[in-house]
Amino acid sequence: MLAQTFSATVIGIDAYAVEVEVNATGRGEMDMVSIVGLADQAIRESRDRIHSAMLASGMPPAKGATVVNLAPGDLRKEGAGFDLAIALGMLAATGQIPRNELAECMTIGELALDGSIRPVRGALPIAAMAAGNGNIKAMLVPAANAEESALATDGRIPVYPVQNLRQACDFFRGIKPPPKNSGIRDYLAARKDVYMPDFAEVKGQLAARRAMEIAAAGGHNSLMIGPPGTGKSMIAKRLAGILPPMTLEETLETSRIHSVLGMLSDGEPLLNNRPYRAPHHTVSDVALIGGGKNPRPGEISLAHNGVLFLDELPEFKRNVLEVLRQPLENGEIVVSRASGSCVFPARFMLAAAMNPCPCGRGSVELGCRCKSEEKKRYQKKISGPLLDRIDLHVAVLNLTDEELLAAPSGESSAVIRQRVIAARAIQQERFAALPYKIYSNSQMGPRELTMFCTISADSAMLLRSAINKFRLSPRAHDRILKVARTIADLAGSQTINSEHLLEAITYRTIDREEWAL
Repeated sequence: MLAQTFSATVIGIDAYAVEVEVNATGRGEMDMVSIVGLADQAIRESRDRIHSAMLASGMPPAKGATVVNLAPGDLRKEGAGFDLAIALGMLAATGQIPRNELAECMTIGELALDGSIRPVRGALPIAAMAAGNGNIKAMLVPAANAEESALATDGRIPVYPVQNLRQACDFFRGIKPPPKNSGIRDYLAARKDVYMPDFAEVKGQLAARRAMEIAAAGGHNSLMIGPPGTGKSMIAKRLAGILPPMTLEETLETSRIHSVLGMLSDGEPLLNNRPYRAPHHTVSDVALIGGGKNPRPGEISLAHNGVLFLDELPEFKRNVLEVLRQPLENGEIVVSRASGSCVFPARFMLAAAMNPCPCGRGSVELGCRCKSEEKKRYQKKISGPLLDRIDLHVAVLNLTDEELLAAPSGESSAVIRQRVIAARAIQQERFAALPYKIYSNSQMGPRELTMFCTISADSAMLLRSAINKFRLSPRAHDRILKVARTIADLAGSQTINSEHLLEAITYRTIDREEWAL
């Protein structure tokens, strides 16, 4: 007898429907299960898991030869998430459960040997795909995946959580558990921000705090340079806390990436805060940008719509840093393999930190004995093209005795965040009429710079003087205008004035032959 149901596979961060066909012939001297359709080793091993789960659930396995086909046959499938669909197909093919309703159901889940159902990765994109597929009328998912699946479907199809194989079979026999109902907008309205480190805890460093506010307001990349112990990492950890709350679109985009990697929990079916990722400097290029035999997202995609912090920037391998150029420019990374290409979103804010020299002290007064050649060699580990893609270069100096002994007295992240939200609102209004999507000033191209970043003749002379004095590249010129536009937005000014431009220029004065701090 032939039975059919739906399951899904995830390639990159996109889910694709897979039709699971099971034909139990009942013929043959040996009980044998054959799985075809470009299945990986984990799927082929499902025969043993399913056999044990059926016996533990009191359901006799099929006799004779059984053929399982995963269609389409030219789409590669991987993972143990097909276990439940194959098991239910076998039970329907042997007449132990009805076939009609199964044929209109999407089922995902990994079976344990005792028949319990374990959660799978990628439930969120799978559920979103199923809700848009007109042939699928309901979803059966592991109980641990129910919340994120229900939020992804947003009520378009019912989502039923199941704990074990017997409960899944009872569903098709008419004993149905209550569906999981979770509206995405109600969830977002009720969610609460998780505590994040506060800028009120930072002593001194007014210049660096100001730079981080500008970075957050315009979505700009930043590089902090200063001796060890000046608070660079502490400041970077607080950057995500002053960014505006994520929109519905951003929440779903970011949560989908984390779902594919199995990083969503029962208590957090969607991300509540913007992500903050800080990989170690020993990270490989594959771990950073994504990849592998079956490509998966890397750190830059996990930081999508949030902050990627790279501490000790020169200690990262040169090839690792250079692969950041494409995502910094385009907001996505293309990972190509012989079997095809995957596009991962990677629209993140880069916050980097480094010492001014190999010893870290930076000046003779502080005990630095690094030779000029050593400093140059250390600083040139960061290529010019990468520096050009970083909008704000910030000097972070040692605290004075008074600042070190005094209690923190700066503004809280909540106060700074309100100014950032106001500046972002100005940008959204400015870009609303464009036929394409721009989220912040940092994403403006040549056309938008011409439209929104006009400057007076006096300001043009000031900018020309800076270009000649510091030998700035054309890309650095554009970044100065973008930062100046953000500074004007924070000030509530419709025009870019000379003081806005002058402050923006000060954040480019260290991409020189030598960086004097």
